[in-house]
Amino acid sequence: MTAADLSAVTQISAAVHGRYAESEAVYAERLALWPEGCFVWQQGDAVAGFLVTHPWYRASSPALGALLGTIPPDADSFYLHDIALLPETRGQGAGSAATALVLERARQAGFRDVTLVAVNGAEAFWTTQGFTIVEAGGYGPDTYRMRRAID
Repeated sequence: MTAADLSAVTQISAAVHGRYAESEAVYAERLALWPEGCFVWQQGDAVAGFLVTHPWYRASSPALGALLGTIPPDADSFYLHDIALLPETRGQGAGSAATALVLERARQAGFRDVTLVAVNGAEAFWTTQGFTIVEAGGYGPDTYRMRRAID
């Protein structure tokens, strides 16, 4: 992901996440704070999806739409902050490829697990990727904090 991708990232977030979408300022900050955790899925010349990850705390999730200010130096988990894929990417293995990339980046950074908050029914997908529900909530009703240990 580059700064030139941020407008497309924000539009994809709105299309995929609806009320859970975040602002361009949030994505710009994540890119500035942890560029090695920000990726786009290209289809031809267009951005058709994105992935944002960074170190964080196992027992919590960043507030939706909030700026972090910094990546915590004492982070104890790798956080999958956001993934959004347009419908035309489905069936191409983008979700599984993104999961594999997240796990590898977390392993390289020395973390033992990955956490996320599933929204809009995505907990079904994340369960197939080896994540388990830790607790209900995170960003409101029908959202779930999930975790996967790194093999």
